[in-house]
Amino acid sequence: MKHICVFCGSSAGEDPRFRQVARQLGSLLADRGLGLVYGGATVGLMGAVADAVLERGGHVTGVIPSRLVERELAHHGLPDLRVVASMHERKALMADLSDAFVALPGGIGTLEETFEVLTWAQLGLHHKPVGILDVGGYYASLLAFLDHAVASRFVRPEHRSQLLVDEDPARLLDRLAAHAPAEVDKWIDPATI
Repeated sequence: MKHICVFCGSSAGEDPRFRQVARQLGSLLADRGLGLVYGGATVGLMGAVADAVLERGGHVTGVIPSRLVERELAHHGLPDLRVVASMHERKALMADLSDAFVALPGGIGTLEETFEVLTWAQLGLHHKPVGILDVGGYYASLLAFLDHAVASRFVRPEHRSQLLVDEDPARLLDRLAAHAPAEVDKWIDPATI
């Protein structure tokens, strides 16, 4: 692993632990020589993780649609800020530049980005690990829903286990580095398709 893509909120959220863990993750990335790839904004948890990497001398690549640059959300202190035309282009470039993905707390955009790369892994379009940094149980209800989807036979247990979850940033990075992709068919029962 050389570059970690971090999906997270453009807001800092209500719990101060969210920002603390974002900064802790950023510091760890820099200390381990891992580059950050993220959405290119200066606000919220996005700005917190990027600033922490930069403060420790690490490399940050931001990818932001031109529409958001125009709203003055772009982080102009980045050594590598790539402006793209659309959100689709943003996600594709972030995925191409990254060796693994981590979701911090965030909203609908964070969920959408995380589930898109998880779906690509399920379909075998990439073999990159996907993790959730579950700060203060933020993702507990979502994880319970995924377990419900497994029990309801919409998600294979092997695919559910491909979503690595931890509350400790260092431990999650270690687990991402040790990740082995599931070698199972996407379909739970091909005869029922």
